[in-house]
Amino acid sequence: MGQYSIKELEQLSGIKAHTIRMWEKRHKIIEPSRTSTNIRYYSDLDLKKIINVSLLNTYGIKISKIADMSLDDMNKKVLELSELHNNKDIHIDQMVVAMIDMEEELFEKILNHLILRFGFEKTITEIVYPFLEKIGILWQTQNITPAHEHFISNLIRQKIIVAVDSLPLPSKTADKILIFLPEGELHELGLLFYHYLIRKAGFRTYYLGQNVPHEDLVSVYKVHQPVLMITSITSTPSIPLESIFERFENDFGQTKILVSGYQVQKFNGLVPHNVQIFSTALELNQYLP
Repeated sequence: MGQYSIKELEQLSGIKAHTIRMWEKRHKIIEPSRTSTNIRYYSDLDLKKIINVSLLNTYGIKISKIADMSLDDMNKKVLELSELHNNKDIHIDQMVVAMIDMEEELFEKILNHLILRFGFEKTITEIVYPFLEKIGILWQTQNITPAHEHFISNLIRQKIIVAVDSLPLPSKTADKILIFLPEGELHELGLLFYHYLIRKAGFRTYYLGQNVPHEDLVSVYKVHQPVLMITSITSTPSIPLESIFERFENDFGQTKILVSGYQVQKFNGLVPHNVQIFSTALELNQYLP
């Protein structure tokens, strides 16, 4: 069970802390608990409720009326709004609520509905990515467990794999692109989506997945001679980033390597001539040959 400070509630709901306090006092929307040292904190139920209150209030329902609603009534009204409006925040918040409760059926229903409504690519870039950023807040504040992260990651991962499998096989003469995560790197969702985009663009892909030993990468590279390599480095690597880049330059110097991920975004050192850092999937197309 999560324990949230009012600042964390603000980050996750979008409602300012002073507004939350006002709603507590005037309308008894939520009631914080206190630790043995008298520090206020909020529960998972409080978080889900304040997210729903925020959405309903944003769409013009007065806070005094919301205060009289049961939790079930709030949920039903939020579902109605999600059917009527294209505001992505509604869907992101619904996904957060489903994740907190580990409601697989609800999460699947939301995701399937979004893919049908907006299309696969738009759902991933405009809804799933911002959702994962919110999950990052929960992870940093230790309000979700590894089980929550694996639960959500696997559900999204399955959708991307199905989308990749549904694409036609590229021509045998198409340019080859090698897609991998370096040794020790396990954060695969972004890379899977890159795989989808590249395959859809008609390239012949060699997807090696997570935690690829460098020697194995060199072997595959020598056999297939790709025109481009793509990777991502999110976790703190086991060796310095400078050393990883040095390997890329020494062993794949004739091939451009596109690199994304948290670690490279904050890197301030020298980048080899054959390495190009990019930020998001939306940028990927401009670097494809």
